[in-house]
Amino acid sequence: MSENSKSKQFSETSFEDNLFAEQWLETSKQSAKMVSEFIQRQQDATGIPINIDENAIKAFQDMAMRFASDPASLVTAQINLWNGLSDIWINAANRSMGLEPTAEPSKHKDRRFKDEAWEKNAAFDYIKETYLLVSDWAQSLSEDAKGMSKKDKKKVQFVTRQFASAISPSNFLLTNPEVMKKTIDSGGHNLLDGFKNLLTDMERGHGQLKVSMTDHDAFKVGENIANSPGKVIYKNYLFELIQYSPSTEKTHKTPILFVPPWINKFYVFDLKPENSYIKWVVDQGYTLFVISWVNPGPAEAQTAFTDYMKDGVLVALDNVLKITGEKKANALGFCIGGILLTTTLAYMAATGDKRINSATLLASMVDMSDVGEMSVFFDDDQLRTLGEKVGKTGYLEGNEMAGMFNMMRENDLVWSFVVNNYLMGKDPVPFDLLYWNADATRMPAKMIVEYLTGFYRDNAFMDPGRITVDGHAIDVNKIKTPTYMLATKDDHIAPWRACYAGVNSFTGPKRFVLGASGHIAGIVNPPVKKKYCHWTNKSRKLFKDPDEWFEGAEKHEGSWWTDWEQWIAKKSGGLVPARHPKETKNLGDAPGEYVHIRAD
Repeated sequence: MSENSKSKQFSETSFEDNLFAEQWLETSKQSAKMVSEFIQRQQDATGIPINIDENAIKAFQDMAMRFASDPASLVTAQINLWNGLSDIWINAANRSMGLEPTAEPSKHKDRRFKDEAWEKNAAFDYIKETYLLVSDWAQSLSEDAKGMSKKDKKKVQFVTRQFASAISPSNFLLTNPEVMKKTIDSGGHNLLDGFKNLLTDMERGHGQLKVSMTDHDAFKVGENIANSPGKVIYKNYLFELIQYSPSTEKTHKTPILFVPPWINKFYVFDLKPENSYIKWVVDQGYTLFVISWVNPGPAEAQTAFTDYMKDGVLVALDNVLKITGEKKANALGFCIGGILLTTTLAYMAATGDKRINSATLLASMVDMSDVGEMSVFFDDDQLRTLGEKVGKTGYLEGNEMAGMFNMMRENDLVWSFVVNNYLMGKDPVPFDLLYWNADATRMPAKMIVEYLTGFYRDNAFMDPGRITVDGHAIDVNKIKTPTYMLATKDDHIAPWRACYAGVNSFTGPKRFVLGASGHIAGIVNPPVKKKYCHWTNKSRKLFKDPDEWFEGAEKHEGSWWTDWEQWIAKKSGGLVPARHPKETKNLGDAPGEYVHIRAD
């Protein structure tokens, strides 16, 4: 090699080394700054974590005692584990000698192990298969503990799964073939980039790790998301009421009032135009009003659940009818918004108020005797602790509830981003739904304690009279309003069977539809995407068992939106000239002011 070539190679190498060193120096400075901020934050911390450790320990102790009194069950479980490990070991040995495997590989369809090296490389295949076997065994162990309560089993399984997900070989450099290859190919730059991403996320969380799921600079509310045209036509301390501009010359006579949850912001239904439920409803020829709840602070600490009804839904309904000149409106509620709408319907039934013509409940539970994994978080001890802490702050931090929901889908919503951001060193891609998911909202102290205690713990709807408003007992059995109920098959927040249980509570005409996918993706499912299916049952028989309903259900390709539109059209009257929202002084355009109030 000539001296010039050597000099050129040396210069290029030196340049890369110097660049790497400069990046490392910059990262080190940022790290030192973050450590200082982290220490300061811990001194000033007012966080209110939802802690399941103490309660989980009791559940694990109960399981241990039951195995101690029935050692044969534990021995059987251990034998099954060792047999499985033996099969994996024999398979690995056979592969090393070029022989055919003697046992079937795991049938898991797990995205953590989608890289082909997990199958083709014998060592990584052995690591993966061993992990999956032991993980499944540990999570199912509580099923073998005879006499253990269903509630304690859920706690043990949940905590075990969190631990198993955290120690997955996909989460570590030396046991993830895709990360190892990236590290070798990039000369370690992926790890430096990942560390910088880690520090950026800690800085964004003001000293606490807040894993980025999307590019937060790619979206701006009111510009490229939540930009359906409309006007804010009313506002009070609790909500803004948005009337959306019509896109058709004529609209149905009966307006629609949408009651979204206040656990999240309403614009999940108005992301990009192609997946906006709000735009789609308007395009079908309906006059649509949407409540945008305030993101509460200390001033709203004493706001109660019934305040959301009296100063929220009922005031919004007053304005909708006043503006349109109609005597009735159709109402739609999602998640906790649907629970609030159900409370409102029962209150109106008790007071003889018939101004809601029909109700649509999306992923809304009425009978909460079995809320699935959510029950892990809300027992007496935890609710007492939560009440004490929110009593000091005046509200529940937005990221607390968001973190709980993320833990229920920890591999998809936590660990996949840890691997992508911090090990692979990649920047999160722009994704409108995940941007919305990170735009958390706070909840008033009084309301959240009332809601979790009354509805989740005590299942208040199933005990007529437990909830009273202005002396009127709330009894869902007296609701005769025609109701459309939708649940989604893979919903981890509002399990579909729990949603179906509400079918037997209402006494009026009702239609139950089951959509595919989960709590958000199954609801925000535009027909144009031709993505998720839905099920209906033509039988007029009222099934008490949701599985019996499903056995006789018919599967339909595509979105439930079209099924709902056919139902709501029959309850919306004839066509009238389109109603355009009028300019209201100082209130401005959609999506309003409240939606911009952030919790971080």
